[in-house]
Amino acid sequence: MKEFTAFCQSLKDIIDNHPQLDIEGARKIVQQINEFLYTTHPDIGTIEKFGSKFDYFSDFHKFWHKYHKEILNCEIDEYICEKVADALHSIFIQTNGKAFTSIYDTCGLSDEDVCRVRFLTANQDFRGSRSFSFLADVFECDNAIFDENDILADPEDFLKKIDVGALSQNDKRLKYATNIAQFLLTHKCTPYELIEKYNRDIYALRNDLIACNAGYGNKKADMFVRDMVVLGIWQNVTGFERINVASDVNTIKVALRTGIIRTAIPLVSSFLDVFCYQYEYIDEMNAAAWRRVWEIWTKKYPQESISSPCLMDYFVYNVVGRQFCKESLVFFACPNGHVFKWHSSRNTTCQVCYKQGIRRVPASIVRKCMPCEDEEGFIAIQNTEYVRALPSGQKLTECPFTAICNDKKHLRPPKSISIMGQTGWQSAYANKGEGGGGLMA
Repeated sequence: MKEFTAFCQSLKDIIDNHPQLDIEGARKIVQQINEFLYTTHPDIGTIEKFGSKFDYFSDFHKFWHKYHKEILNCEIDEYICEKVADALHSIFIQTNGKAFTSIYDTCGLSDEDVCRVRFLTANQDFRGSRSFSFLADVFECDNAIFDENDILADPEDFLKKIDVGALSQNDKRLKYATNIAQFLLTHKCTPYELIEKYNRDIYALRNDLIACNAGYGNKKADMFVRDMVVLGIWQNVTGFERINVASDVNTIKVALRTGIIRTAIPLVSSFLDVFCYQYEYIDEMNAAAWRRVWEIWTKKYPQESISSPCLMDYFVYNVVGRQFCKESLVFFACPNGHVFKWHSSRNTTCQVCYKQGIRRVPASIVRKCMPCEDEEGFIAIQNTEYVRALPSGQKLTECPFTAICNDKKHLRPPKSISIMGQTGWQSAYANKGEGGGGLMA
């Protein structure tokens, strides 16, 4: 705490000496803020990460590392966890449990091939069209691309052929591709046979995937093993109940807004969260909170609840997080004075005029809000991908957590800046008195 105390005192001294805060005082304050937040010095000390030692990034980094948990003070709210469990119970009843299953198109691949494709690619970040169907097509065209020996020999060629070679942080991707191929070669088996190597203990396998430094963090490892079980590729496993809801920005967003986790202050910007201490802490608490929801649900409704917290993931992440809990209700106005609400910001036509037979009248966006913030939010909810696919008797008209969130609706999840890589904290160091440094685009 002494570094933080000294920093605050330095600002106070400057303000005391410049009561009108002239440009000279402002200049000194900016220098002090920059030095405290973003510069290092020879005596600052080190922190261990990824099995290596790094200098602290700044005096603030040293302070944040030690006190971030005390400052944020994230807690799980048992009362709200029960309310969320009751809401999930209602969804289970309304949809006959189908809300907690996801349809996964395996594109005609065998179990062994699905496992291979997913195992060797789930550790990479994909964007745009690089879906499983795309990867399945790549596999069907040339399955040798997914041979672990070939990947180890030329990981760059593998990344290029699965169409991620041009994406960001390629140095990390190469390491992840190499390490996951080496993981298979070390175990001397196919991905499909891995579960036998671990005596069908899915949790033990999950932990080793995370530990092998191949890009399998908690989220990706949990999602991979979950999919292998849900698809029936790995059966008669143990430890499945220990797999958590995959923690990401969407499940964290829902946890914050419902209030199953709460913090003493709103989360800080990723620019302050040097080396992602806040992100890791909230990620851990988020997984624990959703597990608590699952435990309460299981105890209160033992005849219907699901066998693992991770099976809540599809509904919490994809349905609520991605489809319901966003500004999807759009207010439009047209030159004829009509104001109306619509479910898509891509609309360009006045729908009121159109219904009256007046064509080609333009409409412009006035504002957007989340469905839970307006009495006609059902307009957006009923047009989500999830609700459109439901049978007529199971249609939802509002988010099941609407009455729970209340004044927390706009809380935002944490963001992460990579530690390693060309655009990470590792390349952003600056020495006190030298200037410069910082993150790069």
